Amino acid sequence: MSTLRLLRRLLPPYGKLIAVLVVLLVAQTVGTLYLPTLNGNIINNGVVAGNLPYILRTGEWMLLVSAVVGVLSIAGVYLASRVAMSSGADLRSALFTHVQGFSARNVNHFGTASLITRNTNDVQQIQIFLQMALTMMVVAPIMAVGGVVMAIREGATLSTLLLVAIPVMAILLGAVMGRVIPQFRSMQGKIDRLNQVLREQITGVRVIRAFVRGSFEVNRFRDANDSLTSTSLRVNRIFALLLPAMMVVLNLSSVAVVWFGGRLVSEGVMPIGNLTAFLTYIMQILMSVMMAVMVAILVPRAAASAERIEEVLGRVNINLLQFHGDESPEQCRRYPRPYVKVVHMRDGVDLHEAARRYHDALALLL
Repeated sequence: MSTLRLLRRLLPPYGKLIAVLVVLLVAQTVGTLYLPTLNGNIINNGVVAGNLPYILRTGEWMLLVSAVVGVLSIAGVYLASRVAMSSGADLRSALFTHVQGFSARNVNHFGTASLITRNTNDVQQIQIFLQMALTMMVVAPIMAVGGVVMAIREGATLSTLLLVAIPVMAILLGAVMGRVIPQFRSMQGKIDRLNQVLREQITGVRVIRAFVRGSFEVNRFRDANDSLTSTSLRVNRIFALLLPAMMVVLNLSSVAVVWFGGRLVSEGVMPIGNLTAFLTYIMQILMSVMMAVMVAILVPRAAASAERIEEVLGRVNINLLQFHGDESPEQCRRYPRPYVKVVHMRDGVDLHEAARRYHDALALLL
């Protein structure tokens, strides 16, 4: 939910670009789904029938469709990158501007190291997720739904295999996501700790050398680094099991299609070209699920980063300054905030003169 709230704040200025991107990706996906049908037609109407002109004519059409799909893909990636990078720049600017208005209490609440991490690493996680989502997450559902429709059109009997393959992949994905989301939250906190230790060592290097505390600081850094490394390895081990498991499901599905489809071809129920097209559609459907998995891998870390960014943006900053000393008007105006000036009442104080000097103050406090 935090990721969606953050994206709703970032994406409205780029609505037109996103609309163009979606149109390009839809056209690209339609072209990709059309190619297996052309390939099946070449086999059924060209190779089997020995019709060379049909093969050449349909082959030229396939080359044209492939070229258009390639151009659309390049344009889509370019627009997705532009939206993601621009949104990241806007988010960094918003964080920086908001933090500039923090009081010392707010800065101490988060810590300097944590604020640096949130404005760099956390924003980068949102950028990466956004770029992947704008490409793969748009293509994946269209490819999956279109692939199912085209697969049923080529062979309704074999389509029942999808009722087994897709739920199995969904169960694997859900099990992995439930385990890694807490680990990603912990990882971002440990990056904060690593930045804090490194920053303290750099800023206090003279004191560390003066008191001969080098070995102690080395141990502090090693502890923070080892903690981050162990968490990262734990997450990567989980993901290392996910992709091979998905590939097992994908390959077993292909074997099942060839096994049962071969029997249908031998019985004369299904043309060989339709089987070839069906096998391609099955691969496209399961690959679309794999694309969704690749984006889903980024969701936990992006969600953790979005929570941390929203925590900063939701913190109330200073919107009014109050000066109690002998600050000059120029000193009061140095800060880009409205201010109230305290005037200490004593002999010789001219309130009219004070009002003239601090004419841009919201009020004079006596």
